[in-house]
Amino acid sequence: MSSVVIFKRSSYGSSFLSQYSRTKTRAFCSSQHLHNFLDSHQNSKVLDSGYSSILLKSMKQPWGSFCALGSSGFLGLQNQQSLHLNPKALIWGREFGTQAAIEPRTSDGLTVDGIAGSKWTIREENESDWKSHAAAIAQSIQVIKKRLQWKKLMVRLDLLSAELNKPELWNDPVHAGKISREHGSLMGKTKEVKVFEQELLEHIDMIKLAREENDTELESESMKALLRMRRDSKDKELKALLSGEHDSCFCYIEVQAGAGGTESMDWAAMVMQMYKTWAQRRGYGVTVVDEMAGEIAGIKRATIKVDGEYAFGYAKAEVGVHRLVRISPFDSGKRRHTSFAAVAVIPILGDGSTHVQINESDLRIERFRAGGAGGQHVNTTESAVRIVHIPTGVTATCQNERSQHQNKASAMAVLQSRLDQLEIARQAQMNAQHTQSLTEISWGNQIRTYVLHPYRTVKDLRTNYEVSDPDSVLEGDLDDFILSYLSASLDKDEGEQ
Repeated sequence: MSSVVIFKRSSYGSSFLSQYSRTKTRAFCSSQHLHNFLDSHQNSKVLDSGYSSILLKSMKQPWGSFCALGSSGFLGLQNQQSLHLNPKALIWGREFGTQAAIEPRTSDGLTVDGIAGSKWTIREENESDWKSHAAAIAQSIQVIKKRLQWKKLMVRLDLLSAELNKPELWNDPVHAGKISREHGSLMGKTKEVKVFEQELLEHIDMIKLAREENDTELESESMKALLRMRRDSKDKELKALLSGEHDSCFCYIEVQAGAGGTESMDWAAMVMQMYKTWAQRRGYGVTVVDEMAGEIAGIKRATIKVDGEYAFGYAKAEVGVHRLVRISPFDSGKRRHTSFAAVAVIPILGDGSTHVQINESDLRIERFRAGGAGGQHVNTTESAVRIVHIPTGVTATCQNERSQHQNKASAMAVLQSRLDQLEIARQAQMNAQHTQSLTEISWGNQIRTYVLHPYRTVKDLRTNYEVSDPDSVLEGDLDDFILSYLSASLDKDEGEQ
């Protein structure tokens, strides 16, 4: 929805004002001097009286600071109306719908950084204190910007904008499409933060205005809006953790048993069940793509497909070796055993986003009888499919579908994702994150330890986050571990930069 913006010009420079739908008026600030703003196409008229206290105060104090205008090209705006108030000030207005690159402020000069740096006490949510809500929201905005690497993001956005303005860009439609998609994604992220920032300052102004005019209804509405924003800010903080290129993708989760024989195969099955439960608790779809059962118990390896927004962004925190310490149920002497299982997570890139083109001539397709508990046609026909990518040696297997054609299609999808992951890792020089996690499944490489005897605890060795209820973790309560790791990883990246 558009709104009317009013600009004021004086010898001190120019400021902007926006009329609320409730006939209240809000102030905006500009540090720019727009002395030659009006052009010959503008029509003049005198404003009527009856403005709110904020507008009248701003006309008396043209040097005051105001909130940022949501428009970026106001130097070239068309169809403005020149509105003469007095010899010292000039106001004009138009409708707007774009964003501006001016730091937003309240009518009395408060910025988000200023609020976050203030000594306003942050109280419980149920306490009706607008300063408490505002301080909590401002701190959340700072956290969001930190996680998004705001300055780096803005520089990248400028570079992409310049690239999009090049006339020869679309000579290469594939490259142009990638640039356009990335630009759109970054624009969406910055716009969401700026709108949230501006909304906070608007409600602060509205509360102050309501108190000046004894409007209890307006004050109550703005207080409720601040409380709602405070609660929403936590979700936005979480979303900001998942700002990687492929974080929003679906994914495959692979689990492979390590050193420990039957013990580790049983542990690998427990780990895979943990991820299935975690995904289902988050509302994600889970499909078993491949599973090789152990001779006595558990699994040698298994792959599941997780369908859901940001599945890869969350699950990537689980990549690595997981170690279990417990009294073995397979040892008649009831001795304590240590088992290992490795986890790899692969993003499923959308159509048009694949990094590797697979040639049929590079594939070796093997067909064999599916293993498992049996069933009609399961063990009597060669329905299982294994596909080997000869140049890289990467393989993908599927035996859980009913027909050979379905198994081949599923195996090809897994192979494509694995090759894409390897290419992404090669380009980023970080392929160890995926390949090492499945090759060195032993002591010294674990990311998390699950101890069931002689005491009970689960500890992430990367972040030192620890809980004393391993049962809840094995039942899929992984979010705290995931968020702890994602936050620590972001802090580490910033420290290295």
